[in-house]
Amino acid sequence: MKLNFLGAAQTVTGSMHLIELNGSRVLLDCGLYQGRRKEAIEKNRNFPFDPKSIDAVVLSHAHIDHSGNLPNLIKQGFAGLIYCTPATADLTDVMVRDSGHIQEKQAESASYHNMKRGEPPVDPLYTEEDAREVEPLLQPVNYDVPFEPAKGVTATFHDAGHILGSASISLKLQERGYRKNLWFSGDIGRRNLPILRDPVLPGEDVDVLLMESTYGDKPHRDPEEAYIEMREVICRTLQRGGKVIVPSFAVGRTQELVYNLSRMYAENGLPEVPVYVDSPLAVNASNVFRRHSECYDDEMKELIHSGHPALEFKNLTYINSLEESKALNERTDPMIILSASGMAEAGRVVYHIRWAIENKKNTIMIVSWQAPDTLGRRIADREKFIRIFGDTYKVGAEIATVGGLSAHAGQDLLLEYGLRVKKNAEYAFLVHGEEKGARPLMEKFKENKMRQVHYPPMHTSIEL
Repeated sequence: MKLNFLGAAQTVTGSMHLIELNGSRVLLDCGLYQGRRKEAIEKNRNFPFDPKSIDAVVLSHAHIDHSGNLPNLIKQGFAGLIYCTPATADLTDVMVRDSGHIQEKQAESASYHNMKRGEPPVDPLYTEEDAREVEPLLQPVNYDVPFEPAKGVTATFHDAGHILGSASISLKLQERGYRKNLWFSGDIGRRNLPILRDPVLPGEDVDVLLMESTYGDKPHRDPEEAYIEMREVICRTLQRGGKVIVPSFAVGRTQELVYNLSRMYAENGLPEVPVYVDSPLAVNASNVFRRHSECYDDEMKELIHSGHPALEFKNLTYINSLEESKALNERTDPMIILSASGMAEAGRVVYHIRWAIENKKNTIMIVSWQAPDTLGRRIADREKFIRIFGDTYKVGAEIATVGGLSAHAGQDLLLEYGLRVKKNAEYAFLVHGEEKGARPLMEKFKENKMRQVHYPPMHTSIEL
């Protein structure tokens, strides 16, 4: 049996790992790579295998860097089942269709600029219609229920506590009497975050651990400290009459921020200004959140039981129409806008940033990890001049980066997570992390006498 590292290896996005045994091929995740446009297009269009040869996909969660290339996989011939939790099935359908719409719009824009230069048009990676082909192949399986995606593979989903429906995946592998227990972490959540349950740690019987390392270089602050800092940033911006623009992932992060803002208003901690969630995807995702209370933690269930709306409050408006979105940029009154995408690479938030970034009254608040070469990273790095849609803007707005709101585990929990398998594991592979995150975590494991910890390069393999 062989494990192939085909995505999110020595980088964060584009999660994709291939298991081969008994003549079958099972793909763990099929995510979009995000980074420099030309490189991203090349990586996402061309799979390092024949999609027709894949027997099944086992999906950890719905975030686009884990699910976003499924339409392309199907477009190129994959016809098997995509196993995931029920909440992930609902979110993935919503997310890939939204992604298809974005792919079309980006291709349309690129083709327009190419036409002016006498260059050929650009085809989208996939269309919204292509993305609709994903839903019929989604096979929902509840947490803690074993299933068999291929011969010799028994898989089980465990709550990863990262976003709604997110899962770590334990896989019992058997080939010609040879057995291995593999645990794929997916994205590991954090303890004591709103809405969701805490992540389940791997069992001690794991032989091979495949785990994320995004924040392997540092522990996170207490979420309560981040909550207080977020409130302070918002208050000082509103007091000077400005807008707070928050690039926010439509699934998970937006709902957590809404939950926090609801709490701030309940505690009389914010001035009475309007709050807008400006993302059709976030609106649809919030509806999915409401349908899947089986994923909630006890605190969230108690809130719902007591009649608290949790994802609603008096000042909050969910926006769908483009006209309403554009109108926000024409207004000068103080407000809070949460808008996708979380790395400010596409979607309505890019327009909000463009109209807000030169005004010193405003704040662009970065609340999550930003991939290299994205607009969000350039803003977080506090570059003095920012290019948006080909035009250059001088940054006048306050740039606030609020750490500690991440839905990814920090170094302390990652270390605890990995050390759970120290006794029996033959290998531990750190993926879904840049070198600055993975290397310090490797050193921590070595300090704790955990051997055989690797940081595999892209397109490498190992016989298990």
